[in-house]
Amino acid sequence: MLIRTLSLAALLACTLPSFAQDYTTGDLTISQPWSRELPPNAPAGAAYFTLHNQGTQADRLIGTSTSRAQKSELHTHVQQNGLMKMQQIPAVDIPAKGEVVFQPGGNHVMLFGLGKPLTAGEQFPLTLEFEKAGKVEVQVEVKTADGHAGHGMPMQHGEHSGH
Repeated sequence: MLIRTLSLAALLACTLPSFAQDYTTGDLTISQPWSRELPPNAPAGAAYFTLHNQGTQADRLIGTSTSRAQKSELHTHVQQNGLMKMQQIPAVDIPAKGEVVFQPGGNHVMLFGLGKPLTAGEQFPLTLEFEKAGKVEVQVEVKTADGHAGHGMPMQHGEHSGH
């Protein structure tokens, strides 16, 4: 019976998708960085994750960069004239002992000028720069498109310089 249980556990470990790891810098932990697979003609993508601040002082995410895109920007969604639209923001506050979730329909990192489409199963580096905790590079896991609402929905995108 023990052999069957161990065999089943080993089989499941091989077949379950790998889970993105957590990254730490200062008092901050970055959990589950991911992106969504895109069609070949998609000019932009997005990255998502959760920021946890275990510290007693707030911090701010003030910038991002990646070799996977020509440009990356912090964005959020805002309601404007009855329409939901994405808008660039200069920074994201992370409260002391709090967390901020980057997810479809909310805060996210926009990736502009992708050289090739984001493909499920690949990973790419994304550097996050924090006001107090400094810089940390995370590996973003690209997941399959699953039909949930997000960047695939028609939305108006705010003005961007250099696009």
